[in-house]
Amino acid sequence: MGRMNEPPRLPGGSFAAWSRDRLALARRGADECGDVWQLEPGVYVAATAGPCEAVLHRAQDFRKAPSPLFPPLKRSSGAPTPEQRAHAHAARMRGLRPQAVAARIGEIAPTASRFPDQWPTGQDVEILPLVRHALAEIGVRYLFSEDAPTLLPFASQLFLAREVLVRPSRWVWPRWIPTPARRFRTRQQVAFTDALRPIVRRRRSSGRLGDDVLGQMLQPSSRYGLLPEEAILDTLPGITVATFEAPARAAGWILLHLARHPQAAGRVAAEAALLPANPAATTSTHLDSLQYTQALVREVLRLHPPSWLLTRRAARQTQLDDYTIDAGSTVLVCPYTAQRDAREHSEPDRFQPERWLDDSDSTAKPGVFLSFGTGPHGCEGAALAMAMLTLLTAQTARRYHLSEPPGTEPSYQVTTFEGLATVGLRLRATLRS
Repeated sequence: MGRMNEPPRLPGGSFAAWSRDRLALARRGADECGDVWQLEPGVYVAATAGPCEAVLHRAQDFRKAPSPLFPPLKRSSGAPTPEQRAHAHAARMRGLRPQAVAARIGEIAPTASRFPDQWPTGQDVEILPLVRHALAEIGVRYLFSEDAPTLLPFASQLFLAREVLVRPSRWVWPRWIPTPARRFRTRQQVAFTDALRPIVRRRRSSGRLGDDVLGQMLQPSSRYGLLPEEAILDTLPGITVATFEAPARAAGWILLHLARHPQAAGRVAAEAALLPANPAATTSTHLDSLQYTQALVREVLRLHPPSWLLTRRAARQTQLDDYTIDAGSTVLVCPYTAQRDAREHSEPDRFQPERWLDDSDSTAKPGVFLSFGTGPHGCEGAALAMAMLTLLTAQTARRYHLSEPPGTEPSYQVTTFEGLATVGLRLRATLRS
């Protein structure tokens, strides 16, 4: 079982220091203490590829907190059973697996190609709201096809409810207290569900289930038959927001790098010039041909993973990297430091998309690329997110040169509370000649 000892404690490490600058403390902990370190008693950080991979794969030892952002609504008929929720998740995954995404690239590409049209040229623009709207349109359309226009406004309100709910606060209220943020979340969840319910019933009664993700959930299974309506409705608010929330954070970093690295942006533009003139004719073959663009997206995700910190709790006393982790301890998995480990990536702090064109830095190597997580709770929408981000990046670089506002002050603030994001990012777009 290894040595019975605890990971080293970071000198000066505490929750107070952590709250002041989480990225800096995470880097210092990895540099000074190594692969696994202790922030405070019972709180450990998995800082490098091996321990991160181990924690995320050992789901029975290190469990994800059962705290969905959009918990099942309380109903007189009762909530779906855990087995029904598991079946709903499996049905949803059929529509999100890589093969399913590849088959629908022609539906994703048109909205990605329209995104540059929404960007006013020649002026400094706060870009994240535009990005989020474009990605929400892609994500909601991918889930609900022709019913997307009906549901998109409700999806936007779900996102707003999430933003209000996760906003940093001095107080952490018990889950049973109906705070204003939680009441707002419930109202938006009810509104989304009320809009989705007649769509589900219309599709079932007509027999035209659709080939989108909702259609996959409506298909009867030889294993568990038809999913109950409530199991379908309860599982969709969270994934609806997830299709565009983290990708929007990633897109902010990607666009910033296009502005800061014009040569890389030029290579992306050259690849994008070979895409079909009609975006709806785009196929997975075209997407696969954007090799440098995908490498650039992956490199930005390596340096700035949107979900830069993942929380797990030890279900029992166990070992991690030869250290003893007691039951009930919190383990923070840190892709941010794992993906900047010099043992895994040469010049780890350098932006170098070419590293992903080299087999020596293959994403198949365990722990090398954790921006979408891994293991049983890895991001189920990873293939969709990569397709969305690749096409959005290609179409933007194809149309524009990007630049930051003049001056020495950054045009954004880095936030780390719920994800790694460039809040307030302002960029200028100039047409390519």
